[in-house]
Amino acid sequence: MDPLPPPDPKRFEVSRGTLLFDRFMGIAIRLGGISVILAVFGIFYFIGKEVVPLFQSAEVKPVGMMHSDVPPAVMGVDEWGKLPFFYNGGDKLVFIQAKDQSRKEVDLPDLNGGQITAFSYDPVHQRVALGLADGQVGSFAVHYQQTYEDGKLSGVDASVEEEPFFQLEHGDGPVTEISYGDSGTGRIIAAKREGSTGSSVSIVQLGMKRSLLGKGKLSLIGETEVSTELPAPASLVRSSQNGAMVLIACENGEVAYFLADSEGVSKRQTFKPFDTAVPRQINFLFGGVSIIVTGSDGEQSQWSLFRKNGEGERLFGETKTFPNLPQGKVLFAGSQRNRSFLTGAGKHLSIRHSTSGAVRWEGETDLDPVAAVLDAKGENFIVAAADGSAERYSIHDPHPDSSWRAFFGKVWYEGGSEPVYQWQSTGGTDDFEPKLSLIPLIFGSLKGTFYALLFSIPVALLAALFSAAFLPPDIKKVVKPTMEIMSSLPSVVLGFLAGLWLAPILENRVPSVLLMLISIPLTALLTGFVWCRLPIQIRNRFEGGREWLVVLPFLALAAWLSWSLGPVIEKIFFVYKDPATGKEIADFRVWWPHATGARFEQRNSLVLGFMMGFAVIPVIFTIAEDALSNVPKSLTAAASALGANRWQVVWTVMLPVASSGIFSALMIGFGRAVGETMIMVMATGNTPVTQWNIFNGMRTLSANIAVELPEASEGSTHYRTLFLGAVVLFAMTFVMNTIAEVLRQRLRERNKLV
Repeated sequence: MDPLPPPDPKRFEVSRGTLLFDRFMGIAIRLGGISVILAVFGIFYFIGKEVVPLFQSAEVKPVGMMHSDVPPAVMGVDEWGKLPFFYNGGDKLVFIQAKDQSRKEVDLPDLNGGQITAFSYDPVHQRVALGLADGQVGSFAVHYQQTYEDGKLSGVDASVEEEPFFQLEHGDGPVTEISYGDSGTGRIIAAKREGSTGSSVSIVQLGMKRSLLGKGKLSLIGETEVSTELPAPASLVRSSQNGAMVLIACENGEVAYFLADSEGVSKRQTFKPFDTAVPRQINFLFGGVSIIVTGSDGEQSQWSLFRKNGEGERLFGETKTFPNLPQGKVLFAGSQRNRSFLTGAGKHLSIRHSTSGAVRWEGETDLDPVAAVLDAKGENFIVAAADGSAERYSIHDPHPDSSWRAFFGKVWYEGGSEPVYQWQSTGGTDDFEPKLSLIPLIFGSLKGTFYALLFSIPVALLAALFSAAFLPPDIKKVVKPTMEIMSSLPSVVLGFLAGLWLAPILENRVPSVLLMLISIPLTALLTGFVWCRLPIQIRNRFEGGREWLVVLPFLALAAWLSWSLGPVIEKIFFVYKDPATGKEIADFRVWWPHATGARFEQRNSLVLGFMMGFAVIPVIFTIAEDALSNVPKSLTAAASALGANRWQVVWTVMLPVASSGIFSALMIGFGRAVGETMIMVMATGNTPVTQWNIFNGMRTLSANIAVELPEASEGSTHYRTLFLGAVVLFAMTFVMNTIAEVLRQRLRERNKLV
């Protein structure tokens, strides 16, 4: 037989087109991988660019000097920081243009020969209050307006408006302390007089009735002398900028709080800010609810109005302390945009924030300042020395209310009775204090994930176990694809069903649902226990894996009985007796808050657990079932050959071998639950609370980002804080996945097949 001819070498040659295509695909795959890596780093860069500025301190730079030749007992400035004025108690007001140092003097209203002996400045209303030697009190207001030339902004100009004076009826001698408060329709003037009969303090209430033609006339409502109610002679008087309160510091270190309302002036409280020091300065913060008190030894603390234990009248209590100031004349200038304030003593200056208690900036000035003012926008401040020289500084601090403590620590907010974790990013007024704690959102994410996994893990794992080890192949071919299709349901549809369909049902049938959660598992266990003790002849009538046909009717019966008996159980055990009428109310929604002190809400964690579990079950089931099904048949067959029954095979062979895959399924289910957005928004009420109560909702990090990011102003503190929330969410999942991967590898090494 002739040998076969050698094969043609051309058979093993690859066409040039195939080689070029292979090379092209190799390059494309490499470029794709590099692009993915670059995209990930690009995302990290973008998020970092938004988050890092939150933790940067304020930047302060000197921008120029000016000279007024007026000892600045009082100093004010426009909201743009371009035209400050200096006043020393005389008959002229001196304005200095910051740009070109040009000087403008404005004559004050004629005081009919009266001598000015006291004055103070309210930067919110640009008003200077005056007290005269003959006991008169009054004020004048400074008005700023922008000027234009040829349709373009050219600068800022100012004018002075005269306001009426009123004669004090109580006390004698000159006015030595004065303070003015304005609420718009009502005003108060607190004044101290020193005379031959001693010192006296009066609180004058003024009113303004508006007419149909516009602004009305300011008139005297009444004068109240409060010296007899003070524990010691007065040293300082301060009126709140909203015209509702007067604080009087006394020589013994105590402070008296008086409330001025439609019923008159009444004393509400006496408190002592420091143990030994005497208050040297008392200044109201923006909003008129909190004060900064500085003591004679440099101590500085914040006191705010709040209801102790959440009950009773709002009184002052210490909420924060700040680092001590050095010796020297104390300066203070409060912001009109937020809770920041400029303070200092001697040449030392400091910008602080009252909400977070943080020091935003500290520095030294070349001057020995005696007065300071902060513009309304908080972008500039000016300090002036006794010789009239002044220095202007610019401030760059776009996120003064951000700090580690504000995001992750307990903060004592205005009006609160204690430090709390709270998220409330917006409010209805300009003096709103943002509350940006991420702790309630982190808690909400963990709470929602916990209740979702509490429902989904047992169902998904037991279903995967039954499908892989017991279910006949013909039924498994239907069940597994059906479960996988469930994972494709849009989360917004599930959220819609949870909020509008499931929540109202569960609200009225909570006892029925709780009874079902107990009765259905017990029925399954009892049915299985009885089935295992039936004669083998009866059990052999059902093919292995079809026992569920026997159990299913009993489960349906248990569910129906639980649903029907729920109202009966409610009438027996969940009855609330109204203490006012003595009437008994059989309603779980009413009983729960009174029995536990926790709230009951329609959209709650129970609703979330069911619907979120419905979304997570397919994910856990599919991966766990694959892990169990991929256990080598040789191992299960060997165990069966050694006499192990089906459950023993599962418990001793399948579960250990597939443990790493099952653990991966749980971690992927965790990631699916913690990152869910729409179901969380629509099923839970989206309320940022920190309670494990199953009958109230929560707000998660992902839901918060979805709800608030479209409305957040780009570059604002709120906007950047939402990105910080995204970083925290990523960190949570990254840490959990890292721990899970380490544990999975250990399980895999322990149970690997050699």
